[in-house]
Amino acid sequence: MPSRHILLFSIVILLLSAGLAAYSLFGIRGTAIQTGTGEALVGGPFTLVDQTGKSITDKDFRGKYMLIFFGYTYCPDVCPTELQVMMAALGTLGPRAAEVQPIFITIDPDRDTPEVMQSYVENFGPSLVGLTGTAEQIAQVAKAYRVYYAKSGNTKTQDYLMDHSSIIYLMGPDGHFVKHFTYTTDAAALAEGIAGAMAPSP
Repeated sequence: MPSRHILLFSIVILLLSAGLAAYSLFGIRGTAIQTGTGEALVGGPFTLVDQTGKSITDKDFRGKYMLIFFGYTYCPDVCPTELQVMMAALGTLGPRAAEVQPIFITIDPDRDTPEVMQSYVENFGPSLVGLTGTAEQIAQVAKAYRVYYAKSGNTKTQDYLMDHSSIIYLMGPDGHFVKHFTYTTDAAALAEGIAGAMAPSP
């Protein structure tokens, strides 16, 4: 009997130790996340070039919501579809659409020069801003927004494709992350999501 009690006691101690270890691993780590800024680690400062060749930073959009999509002008389907969805959604917001700046950031700076971007974004309306830059600048902003991209296909020619994540980001007037929308979001749902996330009109 004493040996059985010792065995049970040992099991209890073992379970308590495992529980404390789990709490240390997850509980403290979770607390550390909560005691930070409490914001999603998406977004950050950037310096790029718009479709007119003008240097642009994230601060140029302060006071407006930024609706951002990363893609490239040679994209055969996903990018034009998402940009059409973005612009259609803004078209249903009425006067509040003026508070939102739609932005298209290329992940293919080798081909997407300001001239190429200008010709491309004109297809979606005059309010869409196209941003490009050096490979280093694009890598920096893509990293800040947790965007994946990579060349695919025959990369030895100019006919290569780009693999990339397809997410629309809504950033607040202060430049901080508000929410994101997946590729399956249609224009009506996107408009509803944007309107619901915006601060009430004064």
